[in-house]
Amino acid sequence: MSGGPLIVQSDKTLLLEIDHPDAQACRMAIAPFAELERSPEHVHTYRLTPLGLWNARAAGHDAEGVVDALIKYSRYPVPHALLVDVAETMDRYGRLQLANDPAYGLVLRGLDRMVLIEVAKSKKLAGMLGNRIDDDTIQVHPSERGRLKQALLKLGWPAEDLAGYVDGEAHPIELAETGKDGGKPWTLRSYQREAVEAFWAGGSGVVVLPCGAGKTLVGAAAMAEAKATTLILVTNTVAGRQWKRELIARTSLTEDEIGEYSGERKEIRPVTIATYQVLTARRGGAFTHLDLFSARDWGLVVYDEVHLLPAPIFRFTADLQARRRLGLTATLVREDGREGDVFSLIGPKRYDAPWKDIEQQGWIAPALCTEVRVTLTDAERMSYATAEAEERYRMAATARTKLPVVRALVERHPQEQVLVIGGFLDQLHQLGEYLDAPIVQGSTTNKERERLFDAFRSGELRTLVISKVGNFSIDLPEAAVAIQVSGTFGSRQEEAQRLGRVLRPKADGRQAHFYTVVSRDTIDTEYAAHRQRFLAEQGYAYTIVDADDVLGPSLPSFD
Repeated sequence: MSGGPLIVQSDKTLLLEIDHPDAQACRMAIAPFAELERSPEHVHTYRLTPLGLWNARAAGHDAEGVVDALIKYSRYPVPHALLVDVAETMDRYGRLQLANDPAYGLVLRGLDRMVLIEVAKSKKLAGMLGNRIDDDTIQVHPSERGRLKQALLKLGWPAEDLAGYVDGEAHPIELAETGKDGGKPWTLRSYQREAVEAFWAGGSGVVVLPCGAGKTLVGAAAMAEAKATTLILVTNTVAGRQWKRELIARTSLTEDEIGEYSGERKEIRPVTIATYQVLTARRGGAFTHLDLFSARDWGLVVYDEVHLLPAPIFRFTADLQARRRLGLTATLVREDGREGDVFSLIGPKRYDAPWKDIEQQGWIAPALCTEVRVTLTDAERMSYATAEAEERYRMAATARTKLPVVRALVERHPQEQVLVIGGFLDQLHQLGEYLDAPIVQGSTTNKERERLFDAFRSGELRTLVISKVGNFSIDLPEAAVAIQVSGTFGSRQEEAQRLGRVLRPKADGRQAHFYTVVSRDTIDTEYAAHRQRFLAEQGYAYTIVDADDVLGPSLPSFD
């Protein structure tokens, strides 16, 4: 017994005492392979899962390192059966390998003959496998490479894909680190370079970095390695144009070499930036823009915000397994539970930098997270109590009692750029009127969005109210305060994205502030606790305060 901060239990849960002096070191040691489930004040609960262990294995962590971390920090002896299970689970990754055989093309090889026999008999692989070449090798239909990896993962035998990639159509791309068009010289940060090297060594996979840590530059550096035509998939047109501006400034690419494929334009060029929305648009029940995937001989496909990848894109990606694929995200958490499809089809996690590590290096701003709890008026409480279950979250999240609290928080930071973020349009319009601030929502035209964002960046506009469009790749480095009033139920990925809006490093090194305003004694509070799990995993602690601490002794009544 070590007196450590961790209690390792035989049901694969890990209990971390966060007030222990070694808690931070332990959290960083287990973060690569354990997923945070609950994060109340004093003890956080993590869980070991096969996918988490396989992602760690693919990222270069071995079973010995995982076992050593558990033993080092555990307060009590670690159950022997759990250690055996960890080793055996991680050992399942790579017992099957996809490879290219000079004579037979794509093949599935078994480093363990019995495993190959087992999966070959599975009905789930029907039609994917061809002839048996020898006792350890089976032919695979080239078109089934992606779907086979999906099926093998579900069978518990994730295959290591060593089949290689086509180079695609060559296109010269270099990083312009000496400065371009009068820009300042710059260089890749050490973690960005490490991320690119880890990705390139694997050929495909996901790089996980905090918002504001420069994921776009990782993408640009990967393009410079590939030196090939590149298809970049993004969440929306504004994000796509930010990518274009960054690529023009940071690489040898010119404006004429970069095309936009969106609802407004259909340009196909050596580097083409397309939105998920246009690729998943249907006409007459058919996806009408799928030809983009074969429009050029792409050497690299980049998936921005891969945790938001729409389901149809997975189906398209299953056919792109011979192309190098790079996923970029701040969190691998998917609320639809399709992390396994990201692992199989985009690739395993190749690089993951803890947020607090990058904060300590000064590359993202330190952030103070505060939950402000408001008490509903008697009338609001009665409406909530008598409402149907499906209406309760909306009522609690959009309570008018939140309005003066939001204004008081804005006034608390008179010199800062403030984003007010929510998920319900009626509430956002109320806030826009109440704060006398403009609103950016889904129906706001791209031209108007860019005008408002530019005004915010220049300081002409100090407060901006934004809807779910604020969850995505919006570059607003001046934002130092975010006030969240409502969200998508208990979405952890949304919480991470929203905090990311204020993490760009500030010129004077000042701290960022992230407020969440929730209604006490309602489902709003429960969802807030769930949303905060991911940030707790990254080492952020929420301070909980009462609305009276913000407003004064009493809340105004809206009766």
